[in-house]
Formats: sequence, C-alpha cells, structure tokens
Amino acid sequence: MKFMLIARATDEAYEGMGDVDFNELIETVGKYNDEMIRAGVLVAAEGLDDAAEGVVVDYSSEPPVVTDGPYGETKELFGGFYILNVASKEEAVEWAKRSPLAGPGFKAEIRRVTTIDEFPQDNPWIQKERAWREATGQL
Repeated sequence: MKFMLIARATDEAYEGMGDVDFNELIETVGKYNDEMIRAGVLVAAEGLDDAAEGVVVDYSSEPPVVTDGPYGETKELFGGFYILNVASKEEAVEWAKRSPLAGPGFKAEIRRVTTIDEFPQDNPWIQKERAWREATGQL
C-alpha cells in the first residue's frame, strides 16, 4: 500500500527553523531519507517552495478566483511530502514518528494513496488512464 506523509508546520515552527544550520538540517533529513531508501519504502519525497511564491485557485465562484501568496490566514503550511510503499497504515505511522522535522508546530498527515484498481474498471476514462499508466511504466 502507498501512503502519503504530508509535512505540515505552523508559521511559528517555520520561523523557529531560521536558527537551524541549513547543512545540519540537510544532513539530518538526508539520514532519515536514507533509512527509508535502505528499507525499500521510499517512493518519492519533495519539499515545496515558500508559500509566498504560490497561488490559490478558489472554485467558489465562476470564473475561479486566483490569489497570489502569501496567504491571509495560514494556520499550518504544507511544506512537503513523502510517498511510502509500506504494508500498513501502522507502518506509515511508525516512519512518520521517526521524522527529524518534529517538535511544537510540526505535524505529519498520513493518507493512503488510492490505486486505479479501486475504480470501476468498465469506465472508459479509467480504461484510458490505465492504458496511459501502462504505456508510461507506472503499472
């Protein structure tokens, strides 16, 4: 099963990281990533650019409204993610608990990644997506 670990932190938690040596942070996170690679569970991992560089597309109206960052009421920023291929949600939780990006204001949300096999296979759009995934080596 695949699970996404979504790295979240409050503005204050990110501000507190300003005192951390960047090379030390990279080494600490690198060791964590290496553990997952050696265990064979890491599928993907990416960090995200500063929220001030992002945009939000709000579909509450027609046409959708696009708003540049930084965002008005940021309670928790989504800072990056990991995709893990593990046997269970409990195993994903155990990996999340080992994250070096921890402390007050940091959280990891864990969500299972659904597979194409969970959708109606007689649907023509699912069939097209399956064919695309097979052609690109994703299945």
